[in-house]
Amino acid sequence: MLLEPSTRQIFVDLGFAPKAAERLKNDNRDDEFLGSRLLFLTTYDTNLDFADLFSHNQLAESINTNLSRHAKIFSKSTPKAPVPVFNVLALSETLKLLFNLTQYYPEQAPTFTKSLLPILKILANVKIPAPPLQSPITYLINSLLNLDLEDKKARHFTQNPLFPKFDANNNADRMVHILDAAVRQYTEEQLEQLATPLVSLIRRIYDFAPDTVKLHMRYLLLPSNEERTQPLGKSNTLSAHLLRLSTSPVAPSLREVVSNLLFELSNRDATSFVRNVGYGFASGFLLTHDLPVPENALEAWSTDTEEKNSGEPEDPGEKVTNVDGVEINPVTGQRRDMELADIGAEMTEEEKEREAERLFVLFERLRATGVVNVENPVTRARQLGRFEEIE
Repeated sequence: MLLEPSTRQIFVDLGFAPKAAERLKNDNRDDEFLGSRLLFLTTYDTNLDFADLFSHNQLAESINTNLSRHAKIFSKSTPKAPVPVFNVLALSETLKLLFNLTQYYPEQAPTFTKSLLPILKILANVKIPAPPLQSPITYLINSLLNLDLEDKKARHFTQNPLFPKFDANNNADRMVHILDAAVRQYTEEQLEQLATPLVSLIRRIYDFAPDTVKLHMRYLLLPSNEERTQPLGKSNTLSAHLLRLSTSPVAPSLREVVSNLLFELSNRDATSFVRNVGYGFASGFLLTHDLPVPENALEAWSTDTEEKNSGEPEDPGEKVTNVDGVEINPVTGQRRDMELADIGAEMTEEEKEREAERLFVLFERLRATGVVNVENPVTRARQLGRFEEIE
């Protein structure tokens, strides 16, 4: 009934919203499910004053308390004694309400900071379904998006629960694990909607993570040296999936978020970015964001053959063509010593001349058909004096 906007407004006009908020104070999953569902629906197309519910009905405190209760339940769950289904349904409704409240009333987001710890505890203990990005996983991830993850305003924690003392990498590992499962079980079109929030969250966490956690996240998400035995993006690792998503034509939002994440993992440095992912994957992002392309990347690409033939040594510290002292192709990211060998020797002068004659004949035949008006490049080159007569 409340799926209709007009009916939702009647619900608000009759003064039922405060009563629903009061029911959230009860330690009862039925009340939590129904109250959260009703209030969630009233966040759309009604004139309900949620500020009044925050101040007079302690809405934030009730939501925080209910999430703490769920965290305790999940921490005690086992494969033989899983969390009851209705508890999961009530949790999902509470998380959906939390997300909408922080999305539409951002000034209230600091009041939910204390829920950061129980949400992370639930995420750590909940069984990851297959495929992974479904209830309650998606709601847990979405609920974190608008929270003050750094706890700058409320100052609830002396130790940020995102990086617990017992294992600072714990939550980052969990989220990357979910992402790894997702990229293998969904199509790119599905990932566009489902995985974008998760990648955004991982990027936010990386931004203020301790240095040790940043190093660990780079290890998990960037291509390893072992992957450079072939062009980057060709393997079945998580980093290869991310590289392919960074150029996906069917997932524009995810493509942008993934590219930004990879750039962040490269310390927002264009040279490191090209070194990490290869110029082929980096170029589009750099150009669309008006970021300077490293000159040494372009030089390495355009003059590679000349440098190789000259025998002059390159400086590994200044070139993007070196990773840990091993020469790589700056475009593909592949190790030079693993590239397929060239087939055949370089063309002789006589072979080049015969090839030029063959092209000349082909272009003349094409021009004679009258189908297209094309200028023979060989003729043009002769007119410009690029050919010499050899006796």
